[in-house]
Amino acid sequence: MAHTRQNQSNLSKAQKRRFVDAVLALKRSGRYDEFVRMHIDFYRGDGDGGLRVAHMAPSFFPWHRKFLLEFERALQRVDPGVSVPYWDWTVDRTPAVSLWGDDFLGGNGRRSDRQVTTGPFAHRHGHWDITEAVTDGDFLMRDFGRPQNPVELPSRDELSEAMSEPQYDAEPWNSTSASGFRNGLEGWPSRRGDRTWFNHNRVHRWVSGHMLGAGSVNDPVFWLHHAFVDLCWSRWRKLHPESDPYLPVQPPPLGNAQHGRVLTVEDRMPPWDTPVRDMLEHRSLYRYA
Repeated sequence: MAHTRQNQSNLSKAQKRRFVDAVLALKRSGRYDEFVRMHIDFYRGDGDGGLRVAHMAPSFFPWHRKFLLEFERALQRVDPGVSVPYWDWTVDRTPAVSLWGDDFLGGNGRRSDRQVTTGPFAHRHGHWDITEAVTDGDFLMRDFGRPQNPVELPSRDELSEAMSEPQYDAEPWNSTSASGFRNGLEGWPSRRGDRTWFNHNRVHRWVSGHMLGAGSVNDPVFWLHHAFVDLCWSRWRKLHPESDPYLPVQPPPLGNAQHGRVLTVEDRMPPWDTPVRDMLEHRSLYRYA
């Protein structure tokens, strides 16, 4: 039976507590850090060589859908009534919203070292050591808005621009694709040297701290962020029913720089060996409120 993912702003205190408790249980068991390590292992960029599946590639959406679903199933083995809520960052745009409350994800990091000192994931409570990371320090870090180099969360208009793209993805199938919904929402600059980031990427930069880079799963807000990204993909499908739900259909030919580096709709995604095609629709698995 399909379960429901809710907007985090509509959660009751009891629902927040159950979600937090389930996340902390995964952390105690070591399972949470396995998800962190998996994301680090599969975070590969355009210049890294080899197959790209999680980022800078057409499979960005289906790979993260499967990743999120596996995390959600792990939570539900702790508490069957828990699902991953989503954070609509076009609406809840300030540190004052309930998302960052002491009873949910905690707030910003302190100025001196960006350490989060409030909420259930504060290091001082002894429940949230950072053990799988690409940065030093064993405490969760955030730096909302990056005051030394300020950024704002994406607006509705910026998200709408990506949602208006009629084609799922476009050559060269990486972070430099100048058109296509995937790169528009993933949010890489369309020109080399352009330091402007968009949508999904800008959210990571706004939260900052551990949300920057491959170890972003160390911050539990990662899951709420990607649940909204997944919802946006679902909405894009409804907005463009005549468009191919995934591209490329055929692999880049031998001699093409992307040959063997991106997945087609019929290929299987590591590490689960799940076909991309199986992750194009979610209604039999979960729905969004």
